[in-house]
Parts: sequence; structure tokens; C-alpha cells
Amino acid sequence: MYEFLQETVASNMTRSVRSVAPEMTVGDLYRLFAKDDFDAYPVLRDDVVVGFVTKLDALKVFACPVDHMLPRYDDRMGTTVDEIMSSDVIAVEPDTNLQRVLQLMIAHRLKSLPVIDKYHHLVGIIAREDVMRALARCTKRQAPSLVPCETVRCLRLV
Repeated sequence: MYEFLQETVASNMTRSVRSVAPEMTVGDLYRLFAKDDFDAYPVLRDDVVVGFVTKLDALKVFACPVDHMLPRYDDRMGTTVDEIMSSDVIAVEPDTNLQRVLQLMIAHRLKSLPVIDKYHHLVGIIAREDVMRALARCTKRQAPSLVPCETVRCLRLV
């Protein structure tokens, strides 16, 4: 477990990240979600992270109060990403410790975090799966070796 405390985002993040533009429509976003099977995308303007958009954000355009009529599907599909994205982005830098990433994910119920450099340029993404792989790798190295069956005396309880 101690090895995990030394793990950083840089050695565990996904470097090849797909992002979206603020001008993208919800319709295009839906198609991208279906194609990639991702849960969220960083939103970039001029190579700078300006937001984060999730599947839930894309679904919110179809939610309406009980006393309103159902929104027109085509109208809602034309909504742009910048209208639905979260601009209050929780991001981390490559040297961030994975323990800190885990704390942020739990506290804010996030599945992934964009990884940015000091200029807010996107350099990667760290997801729950990345943290879980690192944890499994680190605990596997520290697991005690198994004792061969021949050396263990079995007791039968009746």
C-alpha cells in the first residue's frame, strides 16, 4: 500500500484524450458519446480547458419542470456544449499524487479528472479505472507470498 502513496498522475493517466469544442451541438455530443463509450469530455477553447461535459449534462437538456410541455427534440439537440458544460472544472496536474486524485473523486463524485499543465493545456485524463489499476498493481507487489499447501496443516472442524 505504501507504493500507492508514491504514485502520481503522470505515470497513470491516459495521454491520448478526446476533447470537444464549446460550439459542438448536443446532437453531435450524443453521437460522440455513443461512438467512444466515454462518460465525459474536457471542453477546449484555443487548447485551454474551459469546461467539462458529462452524459448527465447532455441529458439535462431534456428535463423540464412538471408544469411545462415536453421540449422539442430537434431544438434541444441543437443546444451547444457551452450552454450545458460545467465551467467549474476540477483538474489536476501530472505531479499530483493518486491519493489526492482519489480524495477528489470521492468528495466530488467524479469518474475522471482532466490533467492540465501550468498553462491549463490538456495533457491527459485520469479516470477511476486508472486509479484502480495502480492500486491493484501496488498491492499485488506487496502481497505476502503464499505458503505451499504441503506446509500447511489442515484441520477439519466437525
